[in-house]
Amino acid sequence: MGAQAQSVAMTGGMGSKALLVVDGSPPKAVGVGDTFKGVKVISVNSDQAVVEMKGQRQTVRLGGAPISVGGGGGGGTGTQIVLSAVSGGHFMSQGSVNGRATRFLVDTGASVVSMGVDEAQRMGINYKDGQQVRMSTANGVVTAYQVTLNSVRIQDVEVYNVDATVSPQAMPFMLLGNSFLSRFQMKRDNDTLTLTRRY
Repeated sequence: MGAQAQSVAMTGGMGSKALLVVDGSPPKAVGVGDTFKGVKVISVNSDQAVVEMKGQRQTVRLGGAPISVGGGGGGGTGTQIVLSAVSGGHFMSQGSVNGRATRFLVDTGASVVSMGVDEAQRMGINYKDGQQVRMSTANGVVTAYQVTLNSVRIQDVEVYNVDATVSPQAMPFMLLGNSFLSRFQMKRDNDTLTLTRRY
């Protein structure tokens, strides 16, 4: 057998085609009625696709966590993250911190994962117990809090005990800095960024 898909993520939509990542494959445009690696596309709209695999229909959402069928419920044991560039050449992804959904922007210039106070509060992170640090930003020096996140998950890859900072200014998304990225081998190929876990 072996050809049956285990996990499917949707990274984009183009008309009646869904850009699917199957078992960590490069994104592939799959049209309605077509099958790729054992995954059949039933319907597509701008932010989700209905797919059928192993006889089960599932809805996969754009930028959402991959869905898995068979082989256990995919407990964050994957080793590869495949991201597609958005406008401006940035790489963004849906993910979760401590099991709560958030949006990440890959920032190789940030030393640690970084978020605003609002996001930390929404996720129930007790940042005020963290160590206070002073950080230089574009708006001057601010006081931030250093915390350790129990888990950071993107697609079906989960990393534990990740250093992060919580800063007072509002941020539209979480910056995915090197406290997460350094655990991966990064490979950029035009508009695709592949992170392969090293440890």
